Amino acid sequence: MPSVPDQLADLPYAHLLAPHTGPLRRDERYDTVHFEGPELEGPGNGATFLECAFTGVQLSGAKLRQARFNEVWVQGSRWVAVDCAESEWQDSGFVGTVLAGLTAYGSAVRRVVFRQCKLEAVNLRGATLRDVVFEDCLLRDVDFGGARLTELSFPGSTLEEVRMGGATLRQVDLRGATHLGLADGPDGLRGAILGTTQLFELAPQFAQALGIVVRD
Repeated sequence: MPSVPDQLADLPYAHLLAPHTGPLRRDERYDTVHFEGPELEGPGNGATFLECAFTGVQLSGAKLRQARFNEVWVQGSRWVAVDCAESEWQDSGFVGTVLAGLTAYGSAVRRVVFRQCKLEAVNLRGATLRDVVFEDCLLRDVDFGGARLTELSFPGSTLEEVRMGGATLRQVDLRGATHLGLADGPDGLRGAILGTTQLFELAPQFAQALGIVVRD
């Protein structure tokens, strides 16, 4: 599991951070910048964020399409209806953050941790996720349709109305999830790792998908 601290002071680049002022700017390069609440505005399409931190930031309707995030830390923030389509995330972490109505289809997400986060109505269709951890999170109406998912895990997380239809799964470990609510049923689970109890819970959906009638 990638290492992600819970406190700003524990970031290896914390002493280098400089406060950000003004709106986001298109195609700008932000290096060791601290973005702090309450609200951040402006079109950041194509921007690059390197060793940056977001704390208590309210992003509503922001444009971050094709932005690049490398070693970025987001804590205690709310990102609502943010357009992150075709963005790139690497070696980053989200802690105690709400992502609602986020558009991130076609994105590349590598070595990223989501800890104690709420993801609701997040569009990750056709995205590529590798070595991603959802720890103690709520995923509700998250769409992984057609995505490529490799080495994902969900320890302590709750999945509700999550879609994986058409996705390609490799070493996707669902055993730690506390609840598996899959909108597509068993469709798209090929390549997933399940626990025995989870398999029993999903058995009626597997039977229905195979046209099997179970009667006692």
